[in-house]
Amino acid sequence: HQTHTEAKRLLNHAKTLRLHTGNLVNRSRLKKKCPGSPSEELQDCIQATLSDWFSAIKPQSEDFPDTLDCSIPQETDAITPEEREELKVSVKLFLCESVLSSIRDAVEMACQTLAVSQLDSVIIAPPEPLQGDSQTLAHLQPAWEELEALVRSQRIAAIGTSDLDKDLLEQLYNWAQVKPSSNQVNLASCCVMPPDLTAFAKEFDIQLLTHNDPKELMSAATFQEAVQEGTQDLNIADWRLEWVLRYSIIVKSRGIIKAKGYLVSARKASP
Repeated sequence: HQTHTEAKRLLNHAKTLRLHTGNLVNRSRLKKKCPGSPSEELQDCIQATLSDWFSAIKPQSEDFPDTLDCSIPQETDAITPEEREELKVSVKLFLCESVLSSIRDAVEMACQTLAVSQLDSVIIAPPEPLQGDSQTLAHLQPAWEELEALVRSQRIAAIGTSDLDKDLLEQLYNWAQVKPSSNQVNLASCCVMPPDLTAFAKEFDIQLLTHNDPKELMSAATFQEAVQEGTQDLNIADWRLEWVLRYSIIVKSRGIIKAKGYLVSARKASP
């Protein structure tokens, strides 16, 4: 009961909630359960991470942090300097809200969590445009400028986009100072790469990758549900997802995934 009260006080006080799921490569071996879609996998992870955090809460001194960090330290795969050369750290950042500081926050948190000074590649998935609007260059520019700044400060080596058609990719390419190195194409929307996109990407040396992430990685309701289940239904405030960062650490020489996981940031919706 003690942890229950403690968790409640911490959650009531905090304004931001940060989660790190730890290495899922190890986790799924324990669970023997094959995750379904990326959304289901994320939901499982949030629940599991919160319940592990919940069961390990120690009574706090009087000061309650504004940012609550719920992660399982022993599950984290920090990268040692000796092995850094052999590993490639790739990230996809899903922005759920158009808050530009999120990009820097997410990249900093990933660097800290994984103990690296630079991410090898970051692919951005900006928030969906409002109903009826389509993605435009103007919609992408602010986020891209943030990423370019992080490339200049050597926090990121290469930056990429997701789900851009040939026209939009070309507009971004022509405008951008740091050119996109890759563009992810959703396999659900096309089984065959559009020929105009393929030709453009080939000409300008942009790697075309495929993915199966849904348009909205996680709905507000699903996130809220995962938080409630993870904290044993501490009828807590409305938390809103700010961003989700998925990382994978790949052993370059063997092309195998050594670790993958999610970092999640949410903030309390102001009453």
